[in-house]
Amino acid sequence: MAGEGAVVIVLLLGLGAPLVLYALVRAEHEDREVMDRAAAERAARRDLSDERDGQRRDRGRNRDR
Repeated sequence: MAGEGAVVIVLLLGLGAPLVLYALVRAEHEDREVMDRAAAERAARRDLSDERDGQRRDRGRNRDR
């Protein structure tokens, strides 16, 4: 009897966990921000310049050491 209960619990977790993950991913997908091409390009360039600035700062720190 106890073994059957454990099998049922494992099966429920094995089938339920992917469904919960799927629901969480779908919920995240629905909350995304939609923007036009120009706004997307501005956001991408802003990220790129931040990354380059960080690399320049890191290089300067590493040279001193």
